[in-house]
Amino acid sequence: MGETRVDLIHLLEDLRDAYPGALEETILTEMVANALDSGAGSIRIVADPALMTLTVTDDGRGMQRRELARFHDIAASTKTRGQGIGFAGVGIKLGLLVSEEVRTETRRGKTHVSTRWHLASRHRAPWKWVPPAETVDERGTAVCLKLRNALSPLLDAGFVEATVRRHYQPMFDPAFEPVLAPHYPHGVRIDVNGHVLEKRPLESEEAAPLEVRLLRKRKPSALGYLVRDRAPLAKEQSGIGISTLGKVIKQGWEWLGITPAAPEQIGGLIEAPALAACLTLNKADFIRVGPRGGMYLAYRKAIQEAVARQLAAWGDARDASAEARRRVARPLERDLERVLMDLADDFPLLTALIDRQEGGQRKLPMGRPGKTADARALVACSLAGTGERGDGVVGEAERSAEESQPPTGSAAAQERESAPPPNRSLLPGAPGPRRPGRLGLGIQFEDRPGDPELGHLVESTVWVNTSHPAHRRALASRSEGYHIALAAALAIAPLAVEPAAEHAFVTAFLARWGEAVDGSGRARRPQSTR
Repeated sequence: MGETRVDLIHLLEDLRDAYPGALEETILTEMVANALDSGAGSIRIVADPALMTLTVTDDGRGMQRRELARFHDIAASTKTRGQGIGFAGVGIKLGLLVSEEVRTETRRGKTHVSTRWHLASRHRAPWKWVPPAETVDERGTAVCLKLRNALSPLLDAGFVEATVRRHYQPMFDPAFEPVLAPHYPHGVRIDVNGHVLEKRPLESEEAAPLEVRLLRKRKPSALGYLVRDRAPLAKEQSGIGISTLGKVIKQGWEWLGITPAAPEQIGGLIEAPALAACLTLNKADFIRVGPRGGMYLAYRKAIQEAVARQLAAWGDARDASAEARRRVARPLERDLERVLMDLADDFPLLTALIDRQEGGQRKLPMGRPGKTADARALVACSLAGTGERGDGVVGEAERSAEESQPPTGSAAAQERESAPPPNRSLLPGAPGPRRPGRLGLGIQFEDRPGDPELGHLVESTVWVNTSHPAHRRALASRSEGYHIALAAALAIAPLAVEPAAEHAFVTAFLARWGEAVDGSGRARRPQSTR
C-alpha cells in the first residue's frame, strides 16, 4: 500500500502567505490567541536573546496527554468556531519555519507532560515526549520557540510589546471592559519580560462613544468609539478598526464603506465579540458568504449607521465624487429594491442586503413546527429586522424616501420621533400599516480592464465592471439596465445560495426583475455612467 505524503515546508509557506502581516507578527499573535482561547487570566512572554528563545506561558485550562499529541498534527484542533479567536489549529505551526525546535509543556489536573518538535526534512516533522521543564506552575501551557536567527525581532522585547498592544488593543483599553467581561470575567494580565502591560485610557482631543445593539438586546452587541484630531493620526490609528474577543481584525475605512471628508484625522475602534464566528482561516478578515457572511454584513450595516450618525453630528461632509456616483446609481438601486425584497422570502440570506422599517417586515420561513429550521433561515431571521438607516455611503437609495416625508409637525413625523433608537436592529414588528422598504445594496462602477467578470460584490456594494465588452455593448444597445441586473445577480448569488444553486438563483432573480418592470409599466432608463 502507498501512503499520502505532505511537503510540510511547502504547506507551511503557503499558510504563511495567507496571513497579511509579517511572519514574526503572525506567530506571536497566534501564540497569544491560543492563550486567550484557553481561558488564561495571566500570560507571560519572555524574549531571551542570550538563549535565542521566545516563551509564552499561560495559566489556562491546559491540555490532556492525548490533546497535546494531536497538537502536533497540522490543522488539528479541539476548538469550536465562534467560541474563541482561533479554530483551525494552523497558525501556531508556523513557528516551525523559524525555529530549530518547539517545546510545549502543559499541565492539567494530574497530567503534566512536555514534547519536543522540529522539522527534520520537507516531509517529516517528528516529535517526542520529553521531561517537563517545570515552566508551568499549577495549570496551563507554555510554548517555547528555539529560534534559528539571533537577530529575529521575536527576541526584541520592544517589538513584542508593540505587536501585542497593536493587535490586541481592546485588551488594554478600559472602555472595552463591559463588552469583554463576559468572555474574560477575571480580566487578562499580560507581561513582557516581567513588565506588566498596563491599560491605557483613550487620549484624544475629541472622542465619541459608540454602541450597537442587535435584536432588542439591552446590552450592546458591539462597543467602541470614534476619535477626531486636528493633526493627522498615526497610520495605525487612522480609520475604523474592528475587533472580536480583543483581537483587531481589520483597520481602515475601506471595509466599512464610509469615507469622511478628512479620513486621516478620524479614527476609532469597535469590538464585536460575536463576529468571532465569522472569522476566516487567517483571522485577517470575515467570511462574506453563507450564514456567517449574513451575520457579518448585518453587523457591518449597524456599525455603518452608528458611525455615519456620529460623522454627521461632527458636520463631516461626504466626498463630492462619492455624492456624484450615488446620484448616478440611485435609479438603478430603486429598480433592484422590489426584486430583492420579493426574493428575500425564497432566499433568506438576502435580508443581510435589505433594510426594512419596523412594521414593514415580512415573515421569513422558519421550517415546519417541531423541526429544526434551516440554518440559513435561522440566521436570516435573526438579522431580518433592522432599524432606520443612517447616512452611509453604501445603500443610500433611501435618500429619496426621506426627501418625500411629511413635515416635522405631522403625525407621521411624531410617530417617527417616538420610534426606537436607529442603531438598534429589531425583530419583526407587530402587524400594522406597511411602511416602505429600504434597500441596503449599493451600485457602483469601476474600470477593471482584463477582468472577465461583469461585476463583483464588496461588502454590500455591487461594483459593475465598465471595461467589460458586454457593458460597452449594453451602452450601445441601450440595455444597460438589464446588464446591471445580470451583473448584480451574478455577484450576489454566492452570498444567497450554495454554489450548486447559483444558476437557479440567477434565473429567479432575472424573472423577478422582468416582473418588476412589467408591474411598473415601463423600464427605467439608467443615466449614463460615463
